[in-house]
Amino acid sequence: MAAPPYPSARSPWAVRPETARGRLYLEPESETRTPWQRDRDRIIHSAAFRKLQYKTQVFVSHEGDFFRTRLTHSIEVAQIARSISRALGLEEDLAEALALAHDLGHPPFAHAGEEALAQLMEPFGGFDHNAQSLRVVTELERRYAGFDGLNLTWETLEGLAKHNGPLHDPPPYVAAYNARHPLELHLYPSAEAQIAALADDIAYHSHDLDDGLRAQLFTFAEIAELPVVGEAYAAARRVCSEREISRLRHETIRRVINTLIRDVIAETNARLEALAPRDADAIRHAQRPVVAFSPSLAEANLRIKSFLYTRMYRHWRLRRMAGKAKRLTRELFSLFYADPMLLPDEWRERAGAAGSAQAAQVVCDYIAGMTDRFAMDEHRRLTDPFFSS
Repeated sequence: MAAPPYPSARSPWAVRPETARGRLYLEPESETRTPWQRDRDRIIHSAAFRKLQYKTQVFVSHEGDFFRTRLTHSIEVAQIARSISRALGLEEDLAEALALAHDLGHPPFAHAGEEALAQLMEPFGGFDHNAQSLRVVTELERRYAGFDGLNLTWETLEGLAKHNGPLHDPPPYVAAYNARHPLELHLYPSAEAQIAALADDIAYHSHDLDDGLRAQLFTFAEIAELPVVGEAYAAARRVCSEREISRLRHETIRRVINTLIRDVIAETNARLEALAPRDADAIRHAQRPVVAFSPSLAEANLRIKSFLYTRMYRHWRLRRMAGKAKRLTRELFSLFYADPMLLPDEWRERAGAAGSAQAAQVVCDYIAGMTDRFAMDEHRRLTDPFFSS
């Protein structure tokens, strides 16, 4: 029998249950699950996770059934994170939990909604979707009798807070939470958290190429000029007829993903060999990330990102939708902030006085938790005299 392609045991620098730092609120450990399997399950069963199904990735959900949503994107990130973690002998369940939770704080309408809320909340400390994800799992989810939030493990909260690396000037909510439950914000997160962050990049670059081709925002001939993508497209053409567009697209994108994953594994193994960490804490105290692309693939990713920015994210069709989304978000915020009595009961009770910082934060949390279609319906309920459902 051939040897398995991946290590069967965890590496010394993997996060381990026996050295886990626990939860903010003490709970008995599960008899059937590891701490990170339990975290993953709590994330999957959360209301915020379910709502990702109808939150924009790039295209608003009603624009087509086959385009990615925040939910499908998160699932794809989780699959990539698990594959890389398994290859490196790391804690797959922690990487998966972080991948599934990393976008819980995204508001409706993707980056257009986030930009609008960031501008509106600037006088009150701003808005950042990574900080909002931490806010969701530590405060806004209200499911358990003994605490607000999901009471996730320290390791999962650390990975969420430091999704983009060490935080030397953290957003206000992250700083406030860190004051009562220190997450070592100045250090790198675990290798599993670094994998989840890089899996996010791999997923959205490759799958945005897929969605952009499907939406005819650019052509195969144009992406053939890109590094990694061009080689993948050439290989796909050797096994697919050019008339089989959907097969050609899929074969191209899966080769892109495979190339990026293999590069991350090779580069990370090289960095781990050079660092020779004794345990997970040695990863945190390293002077640079241990999970990374090689220099050549990092440069290739920058070129892919630049292409997507100019040819997709700034495309006139997406800019029109983004403009409408920003206006709708600003109008929702303005109406609720001026009159919190318009909010549903639970939210109204927490909002306080109109025009206050407390009202602004509650309104922001309410809007950030909306799906695309709920935000559009709520806007109509507030502005259209003939819409009352």
